[in-house]
Amino acid sequence: MAISLRMVVAVLGNVASMSLYAAPSVTFKRVIRKKSTEEFSSIPYIIALLNSLLYTWYGLPIISNKWENFPLVTVNGAGIPFELSYVLIYFWFSSPKGKVKVAITTVTILAVFCFIAFVSAFAIPGHRYRKLLVGSIGLAVSIALYASPLVAMKKVIQTKSVEFMPLPLSLSSLLASLLWMTYGLLIGDIFVAGPNVVGTPLGILQIVLYCKYWKKIVTEEPNKVELQKGNTEKVDLEIGQGKKECVTVPSNCNSRPMTT
Repeated sequence: MAISLRMVVAVLGNVASMSLYAAPSVTFKRVIRKKSTEEFSSIPYIIALLNSLLYTWYGLPIISNKWENFPLVTVNGAGIPFELSYVLIYFWFSSPKGKVKVAITTVTILAVFCFIAFVSAFAIPGHRYRKLLVGSIGLAVSIALYASPLVAMKKVIQTKSVEFMPLPLSLSSLLASLLWMTYGLLIGDIFVAGPNVVGTPLGILQIVLYCKYWKKIVTEEPNKVELQKGNTEKVDLEIGQGKKECVTVPSNCNSRPMTT
């Protein structure tokens, strides 16, 4: 009965986590459409990539005892291509300075993971100590990942707008946290339950903030003033050498106004 319950929670946790991985696609559709990363940060997605790598490694038999943590491998293994694609999209549409920052941060994170994987595989004997090392680091990274929405929540409070805190991401985060906290408690693994003990109240707080500020979404200012048909505008036309004359032309004229 207990095993069946764990499996049910694990399957639901996988589904919720897949929704969590897919939720930022709304944000990145906007990035692609606008060809700009605007005020979005790449840090949460880079941290999420490291988190997926660490917990995939944690669940493999080289760290865990046989396949006791197989659900962690499936869900975090699926998360790696999602998070990597988000980082790459962010990199592509960043400013030149932003590209450098994203590249340095990502390469550093990948180097850290490779170092952890090498040490845990070849320098530490036994599953117990390997789990302790990788699990402790994964716990710290997961807490940082779940704490990253604090930046978004601060911005929501300052601007009184939920524009940069998408509801699908907040809901998916809360549901995934609840399920994986339950799974971690059922299997008695602090490295699985621990991060979600932090993630659950943060997820609830995000929903509360969204409910409070969802009607106050910041609207974008128009970049260009649209002139009504029939209005007129004044343009400077060059007459002779160095002389200018101000004339009035219809705004719906086919020729574009000249600027001096």
